[in-house]
Amino acid sequence: MNPLSPALRSRSPLLVVALCFAVIVLDGYDLMVFGAIVPVLLEYPQWGLKASELGIIGSLTTLGMLLGALLVGTLSDTFGRRRVMLISTIWFSVLTLVSAAAPSPEIFGLARLLAGIGLGGVMPTAIALTVEYAPVGRKQLYNALMFVGYSVGGVLAALTALVFIEPLGFRWLIAFGALPALVLVPLIARHLPESMTYLLRRGETGRAEELARIYGIVPAAIPPVAGSRRASVLRYLVGPGRLRPLVLFSIASFAGLLLVYGLNTWLPQIMRSAGYPLGSAIGFLLVLNLGAVLGSVATAFLADKLGSRIAVTVAFTAAVITLVGLSLQPTALLLYAFVALAGLGSIGTQILVNGYAAAYFPAWTRGTAVGITLGVGRLGAVVAPLMVGLILDSDLGFEWNFYSFLLAAALGLIAVLLIPRARQDDPVEGREAGVAAMEH
Repeated sequence: MNPLSPALRSRSPLLVVALCFAVIVLDGYDLMVFGAIVPVLLEYPQWGLKASELGIIGSLTTLGMLLGALLVGTLSDTFGRRRVMLISTIWFSVLTLVSAAAPSPEIFGLARLLAGIGLGGVMPTAIALTVEYAPVGRKQLYNALMFVGYSVGGVLAALTALVFIEPLGFRWLIAFGALPALVLVPLIARHLPESMTYLLRRGETGRAEELARIYGIVPAAIPPVAGSRRASVLRYLVGPGRLRPLVLFSIASFAGLLLVYGLNTWLPQIMRSAGYPLGSAIGFLLVLNLGAVLGSVATAFLADKLGSRIAVTVAFTAAVITLVGLSLQPTALLLYAFVALAGLGSIGTQILVNGYAAAYFPAWTRGTAVGITLGVGRLGAVVAPLMVGLILDSDLGFEWNFYSFLLAAALGLIAVLLIPRARQDDPVEGREAGVAAMEH
């Protein structure tokens, strides 16, 4: 469909946020529902899985997401972000239904791996579109509003598990995450606009200007021919003075995603190993994601007021303090408070890292840059499920899981503190830094 049809006249940028939010809800549901059904899968007699084996299945999902993020970040800059969003959503929804009907753990793991490719393509595309269409001074806020869908998906997964896991079983819980795509895909096809940066790079200036008028924003400047045509986006990103921040953002993303996937995949089972019943263990997953919803929006305001660097530093510091508290086995009230703060320190932190990376790099490289940082960072997501599964199968106490998360949070904090400020001497980066300065 022509993205400049009358259906898109005089639209608010919040439309882009809402559509990307809806897709991320499905992404978040898929992750969190796996964590909710882990205790059930460990007791499923037909498969007879151990924690380390379930950790491998969890890692297969995130391995697929790594491949999707690395592939689709570049493809979106080449073929358009709107088209990539559509294909990715259809892809992971179909494969999620396949995994729900899997007759064996091997087919289940394969379907999860393939579904992960689509899930990995959604995230960098949604971030890039949201940041591009967000008005000046609200980029981190809009990104947080969009990305909080991840935690909303977790809340829905936990609530659905609490109500339906016993009467319906784990298969229906998985399938519920794919069914909304029947409505969502037509809405994306009709209402999601194409990236203005992508259109400008293709020489479609008229379409980009029309979209800018429709959404009431100013499209980002495109670098001269030497930057956009004679040198590839990737070559630009690994050039002098730009490789270091790319690596550091990737390390911060590694740490953030290790926390996200480690806690959300295994928190219910960790709490069960600490003596809590299944209902209470899933309840901790609910509290974790509620804390992420509230904390992410609050820190996004902080990011837009004081800068992304300060906000991400605060969030990683909160994660360090919280994980120390959880390892000390506090009283029930403090335990729930720490779990809620852990939601901010994991999911909330990763949201801020994504927004920081999207605002840091020039607009014409944004899809590729965020795709690389998320793709490399997803090594943390790959490591986390298997790492915790091995710890749970060992003789170590459950608190050792929190120690491993604590090391990841400290690594992320150090990486963020080492990220240099955007250069002012580059004609592209200087413009981006100037915009950032006005925003913050």
